[in-house]
Amino acid sequence: MDKWEMYIEIQQLIKQGFSKSKVANKLGVSRSTVYRHLKKSPSDMAVWVESLQTRKKILDPYKELILSWLNEHPDLTAAQVQDWLIERHKDLKVGESTVRAFVRELRKDYQITKETSPREYEAIPDLPMGQQIQVDFGHTKQKTSDNKEMKLNFIAFVLSNSRYKYQEWLDRPFTTQDVIQAHENAFQWFSGIPKELVYDQDSLIVVSENGGDLILTKEFQQYRETRKLNLRVCRKADPESKGKIENVVGFIKYNFAKHRVFQNIEAWNEQGWEWLHRTGNYKIHNTTKKRPVEVFSLEKQHLRPVKGNVHFLNNYENSITRSVRKDNTIRYLSNRYSLPLGTFHKYETVSIKETDDRHLLIYYRETGELLAKHQIPDGKGQLMKDRQHTRDRTKGIDAFIDNVANRFEETTMAFDYLDKLREKYPRYIRDQLHMILRETKQQNAQILTAALQECIKRNLYSATDFSDIILYLQRQRQDHETTNDNAEIVSPLNSLSGWMMETEAQKRNVDTYTVLLEEGEAN
Repeated sequence: MDKWEMYIEIQQLIKQGFSKSKVANKLGVSRSTVYRHLKKSPSDMAVWVESLQTRKKILDPYKELILSWLNEHPDLTAAQVQDWLIERHKDLKVGESTVRAFVRELRKDYQITKETSPREYEAIPDLPMGQQIQVDFGHTKQKTSDNKEMKLNFIAFVLSNSRYKYQEWLDRPFTTQDVIQAHENAFQWFSGIPKELVYDQDSLIVVSENGGDLILTKEFQQYRETRKLNLRVCRKADPESKGKIENVVGFIKYNFAKHRVFQNIEAWNEQGWEWLHRTGNYKIHNTTKKRPVEVFSLEKQHLRPVKGNVHFLNNYENSITRSVRKDNTIRYLSNRYSLPLGTFHKYETVSIKETDDRHLLIYYRETGELLAKHQIPDGKGQLMKDRQHTRDRTKGIDAFIDNVANRFEETTMAFDYLDKLREKYPRYIRDQLHMILRETKQQNAQILTAALQECIKRNLYSATDFSDIILYLQRQRQDHETTNDNAEIVSPLNSLSGWMMETEAQKRNVDTYTVLLEEGEAN
């Protein structure tokens, strides 16, 4: 309803006998609006409406700029528009209601519908000054200057009473040491430490919560003891107990980060801290109706002073914690990496570390046990799988292979040979292993090692081949010993050994292997 329609409707309802209060309720306006319209004559109303249409507004010089923002980002809020204006024009003084009305009018005139995604939170009572800081993590995906997409991670802190905030960003996953350093920076920002810090159950800080008794990561436990921090961890699926930081995370995402172009992490953090001074801690809070920066000037007097520096920070191992999934894998940088079967039932979390040569080490932090090592691929969405991780080597064929391989002196070489044997004869591997096991029980270690080396050298992957090579080596040794005992015996003129000339052909011809081996020796 435009202003002329409103004026005429008010005049008609008054003539029909409605009171001013009833008219205001019926039209959904304030009583003061009804009074103003009743005081105007039709000619006065016409002059006033015309003046509104020609009146210059404080944001008119920025109309095209704001319109371009709304066209590019229809979900942009009036609060974000105000922040962007002040960021670019530091001398501009404009109220939030003025910006809201201007943006609303532009949306109506140019039919730019606002996209919304409302979030709901449960209110909890305010705590005393200096009592609590809430901490949480978040991430966003930002467009870069070359129109690529970059995932950024941040940690946020908020004082529960004043709502005074701090944020810190990284262009990679946070490590425990990063979290500790961010705490140190936050305490400097707040000029003190509260009586209590509240966290979600993040694996960089908490290993588990055993009936209320926190089990912290080794690094964070050391930090907690050094700074004498009192920690409290929220129960899972209980966002209401840390509703203030949930709101802050959303505020950072949708007011500061949304639609902002990423250049580099240093400039991004600088912009974030400027935003905190300009908007995050300066804008009047919707719940308290006060500016956080003004309440903070009182609350910081209730914080425990920060004494000294934490010198052991740089000694921490720069590791990242990951949860083990049910399929015995972990995720890292959009790829999956396998772990040995049974890891999920043994460990809830593991630590990972990227080496300089692009390998990912996966280990259990408490004992340092290395669980897996994988090459880090260039792409995304890949499964990096170690074939040894697919087998439980305590049962069936795997246990049989272990038993046979351990009967060789060169155990590693034997494992490789038997695994290839398994690939070649998957349906008959048990028969193949029985034949090799029989040989290991009858021959000495020297013959077994030599036969294994010859089979691998000549790519002979079969239990029958293995037995024939052993037979050849035995006869070669006998021939050598006979030659030493009878030095005057004349060797045959042909290139084949005498024992080969006298040997009857068996069902499987040994001559093939003899010729191959002796030709190899001649070369």
